[in-house]
Amino acid sequence: MCLAIPGKVVAIDEATDTATVSVGNVKKDVSIALVEDVAPGDYLLVHVGYALNKISEEEAEKTLKLFEEAGLTEELA
Repeated sequence: MCLAIPGKVVAIDEATDTATVSVGNVKKDVSIALVEDVAPGDYLLVHVGYALNKISEEEAEKTLKLFEEAGLTEELA
């Protein structure tokens, strides 16, 4: 099964077209080549190192809550 995980953008490196996203206590650098107009504070759906699209903060929180209810949050850490 493939999952896209919501992450909050905490930094952007325009030179490499990447963003640092935060998911809980984990920070990860991901490519933002597929998404336009990314800014710090945005939420992105991330899959295998690539941001797929932007989502609202509400949608990100809802998705992360569902992951928690399903017992998947330990796997994200």
